[in-house]
Amino acid sequence: MKCVFVTVGTTSFDDLIVCVSAHDSLQIFKSLGYNRLVLQIGRGKVVPEPFSTESFTLDVYRYKDSLKEDLEKADLVISHAGAGSCLETLEKRKPLVVVVNEKLMNNHQLELAKQLHKDGHLFYCTCSTLPGLLQSVDLSTVKCFPPGQPEKFSAFLDKVVGLQK
Repeated sequence: MKCVFVTVGTTSFDDLIVCVSAHDSLQIFKSLGYNRLVLQIGRGKVVPEPFSTESFTLDVYRYKDSLKEDLEKADLVISHAGAGSCLETLEKRKPLVVVVNEKLMNNHQLELAKQLHKDGHLFYCTCSTLPGLLQSVDLSTVKCFPPGQPEKFSAFLDKVVGLQK
């Protein structure tokens, strides 16, 4: 079962939820071979009605303790541009499309999305350009995100606080 997972994190991004759950978007997902859409809607006001047919399933929830299982099952992740959501998805080596919330002021999220796109790790768009991007993008061109190296940070911190010379 090919699955698209959409996450807004702990925020509200109703425009994204409206966009991905619209009839036209569902048709695009189906045409691309996806048969399951999972929406993590956070504290949004828009709550699409879950449904299941022979060919397609829509699941909806607000929060879970961990997104790990949904990320692992996903063949494509569509996310808001929050750093935590982006990095968690990239660490799982999943294709990622980041949708920038144009209603946010001083949008540092846009800067993160632009840099990760420039580095070849994801694609980004807005709600209005998402359907076109989904139909035209080649997800196989995304580069794997390098794994973190917490031991280097730990050694640096030890040195800074004087635990190591």
